[in-house]
Amino acid sequence: MAKFKELFAAKDLTEGPPWKRIIEFAIPMLIGNIAQQFYNTADSIIVGKYIGDNALAAVGSASPILNLLLVLFVGISVGAGIMVSQYFGAKEREKLSRTIGTCITLTAISSAIIMIIGPIVTRPLLSFLNTPNSIINWSTDYLVIFFVGIAGLAYYNILAGVLRGLGDSISALVFLLISTALNVGLDILFVARFNMGVPGVALATVIAQSISAILCVIKLMNMKSSFTLNWEMLKLNKEYSFKLIKLGLPSGLTQAIFSLAMIVVQSLTNSFGEMVIAANVIIMRVDGFAMMPNFSFGSAMTTYTGQNVGAKKYDRVEKGTKDGIKIAVGVSTTITILILIFGKHLMGVFTNTKELVDLSMHMMRILAVGYIAMAITQCLSGVMRGAGDTITPMWISLITTVVIRVPVAYGIAYLTRSAKYPTGRPESIFISLLTSWVMGAIINTIFYKKGNWREKAIID
Repeated sequence: MAKFKELFAAKDLTEGPPWKRIIEFAIPMLIGNIAQQFYNTADSIIVGKYIGDNALAAVGSASPILNLLLVLFVGISVGAGIMVSQYFGAKEREKLSRTIGTCITLTAISSAIIMIIGPIVTRPLLSFLNTPNSIINWSTDYLVIFFVGIAGLAYYNILAGVLRGLGDSISALVFLLISTALNVGLDILFVARFNMGVPGVALATVIAQSISAILCVIKLMNMKSSFTLNWEMLKLNKEYSFKLIKLGLPSGLTQAIFSLAMIVVQSLTNSFGEMVIAANVIIMRVDGFAMMPNFSFGSAMTTYTGQNVGAKKYDRVEKGTKDGIKIAVGVSTTITILILIFGKHLMGVFTNTKELVDLSMHMMRILAVGYIAMAITQCLSGVMRGAGDTITPMWISLITTVVIRVPVAYGIAYLTRSAKYPTGRPESIFISLLTSWVMGAIINTIFYKKGNWREKAIID
């Protein structure tokens, strides 16, 4: 029984073999990230099979806008994770408690802002992006439901980040698995049984993530041995709010930059028509799974680095970084090979249209090798963020997404215009993405080796 309870307790990552601690922490996160991706994938499969390819395109066109308006939560989550891991590693109970309390209050304020702004800007943004008339109503309904129920999604992601900062990646996983099963069940009920269409998919996800958020709150209320959570700690503390925003803002801006680039590229994608839009949705769903190990190891490196920087064990950070990259690259290489061999079968899960499957697989072959580059990028940016340097990853993201990806995408599209492809070849979208991934790995390696991240710890 004691061993079982240990699984759901906060964990100290400052002792033991680095590779072992990283794997122990990353595996539950990987399973959880796969489950998180399953939310979106289940939506796509059910929409594609029960409603049609146009509905699939509607969900895809809505995604960049949804991601853009979630940047507030990305910022709070990253800032909280860094502060929690460093204060936990340094054994600073009061600072840890105030950080968690401030995080909860900031999330409530941010959720209220999104609930008001989101529904107002949705339709104008979709129109501005030249979303086809055949799908704009569905895209609007999908986004409005998400924004009205944003608090559940926000609190799950942020509180799960707090749990991971404490070294507990198991609890977040269990809560997410429960929520995922509920999400799939509600998807089928609302879409297949009640014929609610695309809005039913959004409603199912909102309900499921709200339940996972409630479970996170209950778990944190029962972790009294690690920190104190009461009304005093929930007061909006100016000092801790500033630290959260200072650490989280660059990551939030990074996500905003990425989302804006996605929106600009989505406008190009929309110009290629419904078939390419639907293919892009399918590729991004498969891409979501392929990228999960990279995101998992990147997040694991952030917590691992944060705790060890808090404990002032920089030698363990260096050793853990080498171990983490080796493991992440090995896993990513395996996944790339599997995608190239079995990719068509994966594409066929989303649609029965052979032309769409073939088009999706053609584009995925362009991207495949980029996942190995992203393994390096995610690990190194995770180390820098965990140490408190969130500015450098932000600038690298700015360069790779805005300076490299967008011009490359539009440049190739312009140069490949023809009678058959009046707006250019659709491959331009994916060649530009591959280019940005490879350049990101190179630039992150250079800045990691420079070592400025070692001077960014928040611990006094």
